[in-house]
Amino acid sequence: MSASTSTSATASQDACYISLLGLAEYFRTSQPPNIKKCIQCLQALFTFMPPSKVEARTHLQMGQILMAYTKNIDLARNHLEKAWSISEPLANFDVKFDTASLLAQLHLQTDMNSHQAKVMLRRAVELSQHNVYWHCKLLLQLAQIHASDREYSAASELLAVGAESADEASATYLKVLFLLSRAMILMIERKTNDVLALLNSAGQIIDNNIPNPHQKEYLKVFFLVLQVCYYLALGQVKTVKPSLKQLQMSIQTIMAPNWPSDEAIFGANQLEMFVWLPKEQLYVLVYLVTVSHSMMAGYMDKAQKYTEKALTQIEKLKQQEDKPILSVFKVILLEHIVMCRMVMGNRELAIREIAAARDVCLAAPQRSLLRRHSAQLHCLIGLYSMSTSFFEHAERQFVVCVSETTERDLKLFANLNLAIIYLRTKRDTDLKQILDAVSTENTHTYSSQALMGGFYYVQGLHAFHKNSFHEAK
Repeated sequence: MSASTSTSATASQDACYISLLGLAEYFRTSQPPNIKKCIQCLQALFTFMPPSKVEARTHLQMGQILMAYTKNIDLARNHLEKAWSISEPLANFDVKFDTASLLAQLHLQTDMNSHQAKVMLRRAVELSQHNVYWHCKLLLQLAQIHASDREYSAASELLAVGAESADEASATYLKVLFLLSRAMILMIERKTNDVLALLNSAGQIIDNNIPNPHQKEYLKVFFLVLQVCYYLALGQVKTVKPSLKQLQMSIQTIMAPNWPSDEAIFGANQLEMFVWLPKEQLYVLVYLVTVSHSMMAGYMDKAQKYTEKALTQIEKLKQQEDKPILSVFKVILLEHIVMCRMVMGNRELAIREIAAARDVCLAAPQRSLLRRHSAQLHCLIGLYSMSTSFFEHAERQFVVCVSETTERDLKLFANLNLAIIYLRTKRDTDLKQILDAVSTENTHTYSSQALMGGFYYVQGLHAFHKNSFHEAK
């Protein structure tokens, strides 16, 4: 075959690829989309024995479309695995990273086991070291999976690597995003000194080294949310007020009508396309931390008012797009409002809202929310039972809560309520046992000042009932 004939055949083949891809996209974007014809066009590409890169990209597109528009998960996985096996050895070819990211999502959706997702992403992270955008994106995805599995040290290490990578690429905005994400993980781990150091470091960079005012404001909201949560976790209700006021002012700025869209702010530079939460979700989150503060400060009316506003906003967002995080926000708000109702003596509304929280948890795919909030729901039912003097039922609920939870503060809260039940039912042996256990567990570890105050209050009540007035004092 002559060179001119070969060139002509290649050009003809290229024209076929382009035509089929164009047709596939036309059918995909039609109103309504014709997904069957779109898939047929992409499938037809394989009959031309395309080059490896075209073949891998087409398999990726098939996987993406099958995941987005159909329930044929096995076929989607098949195409993505083919895309991965073809693209993995090819240098300078981003398809492998996109494929790994999607395959990891698929493993999480279908296998109920994150091990394969982690293995896939770790390999992709290794291969992406010369591509800063994908390296950072994959590190964030992998850290998120470890955090969901409560493997906080692994998540923290990955976020530290991300901060270094962003720093080496002079991507300051992205570096701060990694620092704040790591501070959030350390906060869950109760590493208070490390959290403070990271927040101080990130705060200085936000103030002095972020030239884009819109990105600066977004980072400021993320920073202030963490700062407020840090003080609230320590039970420092008064200290938090200036930060909370700043946060409320910042969110008003971001929600103003003249504020640019997220796409306009984060779409220009590839290394600035990372957003912690879109502004509509940040708005709900600020309501949530405000509710938390109002409750801790004893402003129950305010807490109820802000909860109602936040729940209304969540329903609006759900109508646009029902994102899983909205259900998380809803459950946490309902948990708060239930406690408010009980403090205010409105038991009927409280039990209805416990049922509403349970329904939201049951509606989440694979019962992921129920697994995370089961202990809290048991605790709330325990509080309701206590308020109606069903002590035996309350005790069962608190015992289940203590056995299920890995959260130290929730465990302490449930144990203190158990202690009050034992005090009221004159079970001195059980009471002494639980107070000793609480004392041992919390003396040398970090706990909320408010909860520890509750512990000393229960100890004082116990001493008072024993007529040990000096000890009670």
